[in-house]
Amino acid sequence: MLKLGYKASAEQFAPTKLLDFSVYAEECGFESVFVSDHFQPWKHTDGHAPFSLTWLGALGARTKRVVMGTSVLTPTFRYHPSIVAHAFGTLGAMFENRVILGIGTGEGLNEVPSTGQPWPEFKERFARMREAVTLMRKLWTEERVTFEGQYYKTEAATIYDKPKTPVPIYVAGAGAMVAKYAGRMGDGFICTSGKAETLYTETLLPNVAEGMTLGAPKSSPYDRMIEVKVSFDTDRQRALEDTKHWAALALTPEEKMTVEDPVAMEKLADALPLERTAKRWIVSDDADEHVEKIGWYVGLGFNHLVFHAPGPDQARFLKLYGDEVLPRLRKRFG
Repeated sequence: MLKLGYKASAEQFAPTKLLDFSVYAEECGFESVFVSDHFQPWKHTDGHAPFSLTWLGALGARTKRVVMGTSVLTPTFRYHPSIVAHAFGTLGAMFENRVILGIGTGEGLNEVPSTGQPWPEFKERFARMREAVTLMRKLWTEERVTFEGQYYKTEAATIYDKPKTPVPIYVAGAGAMVAKYAGRMGDGFICTSGKAETLYTETLLPNVAEGMTLGAPKSSPYDRMIEVKVSFDTDRQRALEDTKHWAALALTPEEKMTVEDPVAMEKLADALPLERTAKRWIVSDDADEHVEKIGWYVGLGFNHLVFHAPGPDQARFLKLYGDEVLPRLRKRFG
């Protein structure tokens, strides 16, 4: 069954305003809310970076049915995995079957300023993430955990308040190695839209599928989640101009991966022309056109679509998308 969610842009809005938008998303028919977890945003001027774990507790208290989670959190540098397991254990106990932990290998922008440690190569970041997953699952399923890993240790550690079943872990990936790991060890996979077609068809989804054949059978249906970048408005020019608020997304991984300062990131993004900032987005004033272009991702096998809108008037987007696009998607794809 197709799941339709809302991406809460923590980098763009103050925490209370973001919370109001996310509560309204439930009212407008969205079924999930995923929030980014940043220590620093991608821009310094008017940027925001609320603590996602506190914010998710507030969202759970103000909503009744939306599934909620992080897209994505890095459980390996500024957080010790036991702290992440503790936090999500509490969230899962309070909001049973409504919480998902989405994780990734991280970016220097978030981890270096808060820890002061050098940003390691991908090999170490990936190894840390794998070890963190092993430790967190032990803490959710075993009573007293003494763990001796390469990067993390615990001694007779117990999480006392946790859900009856472990919190699902979704793994975000942009390459073959992490995608295969996500299929083998994750409960779901996360990626973003607007990239080269072959990345999805030849690299990401095939490796997720291969990973699933290598791992243990899944206890629940596997989620292939994608953040779909959409800019929808009755005024097409307004939809186009809105993409400038997220110009940083148009930067290549090579341009932004090692940037550790939001001032520098903002400067890089502001230098991009509108034609480039709009490339990552489905930009249109036509609901049927959105359904057609989104349908391409559904056809590839993505079953959990989380919509990210770039404009400042999120309430307007939620109402328009809830009225015009979500019903069409459900009618067409079920």
